[in-house]
Formats: sequence, C-alpha cells, structure tokens
Amino acid sequence: MPVRILSGVQASGKLHLGNYFGAIKQHIELQEREGAELFYFIADFHALTTIHDAKTLRANVRDAAIDYLALGLDPKRSTFFRQSDVPEVTELAWMLSSTTGKGLLDRAHSYKDKVAKGLDASLGLFYYPALMAADILVFRANLVPVGQDQVQHIEMTQDMAQSWNHAYKTDWLVRPEPRLSSTPRVVGTDGEKMSKSYNNAIELQMEGKPLKKVVMSIKTDSTPVEDPKNPDTCNVFALYSLFATTGEREAMAARYRAGGMGYGESKLALLEKIETYFAAYRARRAELVASPAEVDEVLRDGAERARKVAQATMAEARRLVGLR
Repeated sequence: MPVRILSGVQASGKLHLGNYFGAIKQHIELQEREGAELFYFIADFHALTTIHDAKTLRANVRDAAIDYLALGLDPKRSTFFRQSDVPEVTELAWMLSSTTGKGLLDRAHSYKDKVAKGLDASLGLFYYPALMAADILVFRANLVPVGQDQVQHIEMTQDMAQSWNHAYKTDWLVRPEPRLSSTPRVVGTDGEKMSKSYNNAIELQMEGKPLKKVVMSIKTDSTPVEDPKNPDTCNVFALYSLFATTGEREAMAARYRAGGMGYGESKLALLEKIETYFAAYRARRAELVASPAEVDEVLRDGAERARKVAQATMAEARRLVGLR
C-alpha cells in the first residue's frame, strides 16, 4: 500500500495565518512527495459543533475551498472534498464508538480547553475525537499532518483503531502517525494560539486597512522605544519570523536587542511581509470567486474519488462486524 496522507481544515470561519502555517502550507508542499496519495477535506461536520447557521456554514465551506485552491492545491494531485459528501465517515464513527471507552474521550485536552474558553459542552464537541478518528481511518491513512494541539487526537485514533481491531480480531484499520509542520503552533494577536474561536486571528483574506488595524493591535509589552527588547518573547517577532528569511530574522532580532526601535516599526515590517506574501493568492482567489462552477466541479470530482475509497473500507468493516 502506498503512503496515504490525509488532513482537513474545519469550516468554522475564515482561514487565518495559523491554518496556513500550521497545516495548509504543509499540505501544498506534500504534493511534491513522489508516490504519495493525498486526501484533503473541508470538515463541515466538525464545524457543526460551533456553527448553527446554515448560510454561514455554506459560506465558510465555499471560502475554505477557494482558499485552498488559490493557495496552490492541485485537484489533479490531491483528492479534495467536503467531509459531509462522504457519509461513510459517520458510519465508521458509530462503529468506533462501540469499542471505545468513554474514559479515552474524557482525557481529551482540546475538549477541556474549548469548554474553559466558553464553548458549549455539547455531546458533539465531546465526541469530536471519534469523528476525527473516522475521518482518518475510513481512508486507511498512514500519515496525518496536524498542528501540535491535534497530536493527542491522533494518539486517540491509534487507540480506537487498536480497540476495534482487537474486538473483531483483525488488522483492517490502519494505525496512522502524526506529521508536524515546522511551525506547529502559530501565536495569535494576544499571544495565545491563533484560533477563530479565540478571536485573535489574522485572516488570509484581510488586506489594506482592515489588515493594518489587526496587525497594529498585536499585544506587546510596555518596553520604551529606546530600550533593548527580547525578540524571543515578542508576538510580533514570532509572526514576522514565519515570513522572513534567516538573514531577515537575524537582522530584526539584532535591532530588537540593540534598542531604539519601537514595536510599531516591527508591526509595519510584519504588515509588509503579509501583504507581499499573499499577493498572488489574493489575485487567484478573485479569479475563483468569479468562477463558482470551477470550484463546484473540483469538490464534486473529489467527493466521487473519496467515496470510492471510503466505500471499499466500509464494505470490509461491515463484513467484519456482521452487518449486511
């Protein structure tokens, strides 16, 4: 079996720098990996845990699809689809729930963190790791590119696959392994992990005055302009480093330590980097917005290809558990 790579992005809001550097950039680069089968999906089922408005969800899915294509996803090299277009995912999730102990889900850090941040403690949010496990296992994926905060979910997926295989005396479900990006955690404007849920994100679609307003609002300390500053603890420098070359990072760090530069200046340098880096993406995005049929065709073709794989997995899974 060739290396099969799968990952997804949740359609819970507009995509941001954390989504891009934590996952999407890696997804695009993996298209160059010879011999790999790539499956990328828009997680609209998962988004139901936080979005309860049909119009908003549909708009988010469309935005995510356009963003991925504008950023360089090639539907000829990657199978790209909506999660909800592959109903076999929810069927496998139920099968997994029959052999997964509740204690495993009780230990999920993400659930506890989100509830602590004010999200409703819904059954869907609690059950999220099982649905994520089904996303992965139904495609028999070997590698799953994720951010640092999702590594525990991959470990839980491994446990669920092992429990199910043990119960039915098989090895049909493939054990996946996580693959971290070089930037597994991207800070938000407040210094916490960048997240739509935490209202601290810099969205990819932002440009001009809205982008400048958000960048200039990034939280910094109160060190005077003339004093030396520590780049290693600065949110602005952390974000600037995502775009800068090694030489540019070193030069900026030296300016921090020398003093005489205010945070406003480093924020403007970051702003320029963001505008330049995503200029081509914004141009391609405008073309795709004007060509909705092209986006629809990509998702329709991706769903057909994805379902063939998922249906083959579930045909054997049904046989193993005793269903028709």
